[in-house]
Amino acid sequence: MLKNRIQNPAVRNLVEWVIAIGFALLLFFALRMFLFRVAHVSGASMSPTLVDGDRVILNRAAVVFGEPRAGDIIAFPYPANPSEHHIKRVIGVPGDIVDFTGDRFIVNGNPLDDDFSHEWVRSGGNVAFPLIVEEGHFFVLGDNRNASKDSRYSTVGTIAGGDIVGRVLVRIWPFDSFGQVD
Repeated sequence: MLKNRIQNPAVRNLVEWVIAIGFALLLFFALRMFLFRVAHVSGASMSPTLVDGDRVILNRAAVVFGEPRAGDIIAFPYPANPSEHHIKRVIGVPGDIVDFTGDRFIVNGNPLDDDFSHEWVRSGGNVAFPLIVEEGHFFVLGDNRNASKDSRYSTVGTIAGGDIVGRVLVRIWPFDSFGQVD
């Protein structure tokens, strides 16, 4: 091996450090690319679950090796600015019928039971309801319905499964709110 051929102990030590740091960086980038990613919450659309300035870890493996389920919080590129991640809650999965009547969302004939959203929903957006979630897509809403641009609006629409960056796993910032996100 190369380090066995190096006679100078200081140079040998330096080579060992460079190899160790290189391996650690390679491992870090592999984990970041395939398993986890950090995302920044911007705005009030997911309040009170997530608030402006929160940092969360996204589980990429959850969407690479499986599909999101209703209730999961996911991140995806915002269509108007793909460099930004939008974080929303999955309400409808492929084949679900999502409807909006008056001030409530109804999924497959059942009123959406979402105790995190305590306000009357003022708008059903500009998409036509009832809406059947097409294969490979997901209907998402922000928890703060009246401050969210989500699947109710044609500028966002339903989210293709291949566009989902990851499922929110844990809040890491601020430290006093560290923990699993539901």
